[in-house]
Amino acid sequence: MAIVAVSIAPIGEGLSLHEHVAAALAPLRAQSRVRWKLDSMFTTLEGELAEVMSLVQEMHEAVFATGAQRVSTLIKIDDRRDRVVRMEDKVRVV
Repeated sequence: MAIVAVSIAPIGEGLSLHEHVAAALAPLRAQSRVRWKLDSMFTTLEGELAEVMSLVQEMHEAVFATGAQRVSTLIKIDDRRDRVVRMEDKVRVV
């Protein structure tokens, strides 16, 4: 099970990015196989790595669909194979 932090933003599209962020979240809202949580700087996804990465690509493309000509995507992956760890577990232990 992978936990993936992703930040997707258009470059050169002004100061307010909320419409682009909303577009990037649409693929997440349309599915139920990957858990996710939005915070002020990143969106955290939890699920099988292949499914998560497929969704990240959909999110990336969704920002282009808003009319953006350049999109920057930052991804951080924590992929544990020895046991299942949930997003909440990582916070609870500290």
